[in-house]
Amino acid sequence: MSEALLATKTTTRLLDALLEPANEPAWAQIDGRYRPVIAGLARRLGLRESDADEVAQQALSEFVRVYREGRYDRKKGRLSSWILGIAHHTALRIARTNKKNLLPGATILSETPDEQALRHIWTDERDRTILSRAMSMLRDESEVDDRTLQAFELVALRGVPATEAAAQSGMSVEQVYVAKSRMTKKLREIVVQLTEAFEEDV
Repeated sequence: MSEALLATKTTTRLLDALLEPANEPAWAQIDGRYRPVIAGLARRLGLRESDADEVAQQALSEFVRVYREGRYDRKKGRLSSWILGIAHHTALRIARTNKKNLLPGATILSETPDEQALRHIWTDERDRTILSRAMSMLRDESEVDDRTLQAFELVALRGVPATEAAAQSGMSVEQVYVAKSRMTKKLREIVVQLTEAFEEDV
């Protein structure tokens, strides 16, 4: 199955496949979907890069273990909320062990965290992950030529003026605007697909 198909596969279907211990593609997709979000959450809470990566590794391992033990009840809440809880507890444990490695102003040591603030950080990191994956998928599309993609990235993502983008990509200014419009539409469609797949977890 292609990366694009896996990326847009609903979380529920991935979870069903995850019950098969030998189903590496399902595990790889779950890992790819949640690892950057968890690591981003840990960094935002005050852990340094290496500890944030460790939080992601441990939290995902714990998630898979307890999920395969049948301890996730979909009737009691969203999967993302469950993983967020595992991630926060994991981050708290690692923070206690490596207090000297915490960044100044770290908020992670709170035993009673602001649930709304945690959810906001999670959603923000999720959206960053989705946009990054969407851009990767857009770049991999065989129908998108290099000049069109370059013009779009220059104007829409880097804020380069259309005249300068046209000169760099070998296109006319009008073609640059067409490329921006076309690629923006495609990117939004991919983001919607990924978001729906990501959030279909109840």
